[in-house]
Amino acid sequence: MLLRGYYFITDDKLSRAGNISDVKNAVACGVKIIQYRNKNASTKQAYEEALKLKRVCKGATFLINDRVDIALGVKADGVHLGSDDMPYNLARKLLGKKKVIGLTVHSVKDAIKAQKMGADYIGVSPIFATKTKGNAGKPAGVGLIKLIKKRVSIPIVAIGGINLANASEVIKAGADCICAISAVITKPDIKKEINKFQILFCL
Repeated sequence: MLLRGYYFITDDKLSRAGNISDVKNAVACGVKIIQYRNKNASTKQAYEEALKLKRVCKGATFLINDRVDIALGVKADGVHLGSDDMPYNLARKLLGKKKVIGLTVHSVKDAIKAQKMGADYIGVSPIFATKTKGNAGKPAGVGLIKLIKKRVSIPIVAIGGINLANASEVIKAGADCICAISAVITKPDIKKEINKFQILFCL
């Protein structure tokens, strides 16, 4: 799986204009991977919103955070799973071989295990301190990205406390994609902010 650039994750609590508007802007900027994350919605609400978002994500890979059932229901391109979510093997069995499954990792050991299991990419987090996710854990720093890059060949998505001031450092360390949630969706012009991050991959 080829991944490179800005990786968009929704957050309805931080968003100024709402998830639908945010995703439309992200796709318009050429973002190739969109993850729908909404831990507060009911199953019905999540399903209905995911269905709307999928229609918007033409030309982009559309993933669902945590919820394999929602991913199946809306025929998403795959899921992103954390350590407390459905086990990878079961998710793969339910989704099939062609769907994308990304796994969150917090160490080199986790990264190697994820690759051996067959994950399409890994999300390394948190790189820096973040308030976007309350249980994110202790910041790992860019050093962990460097170590993981030496041991795995699948794409690395870096997340957690990333902004324009430190994004270049994260990319230089070996991240194939970066996610900066609050640095983008809390701003008046989302397209403008996303483009600032996209440009960093061209330098």
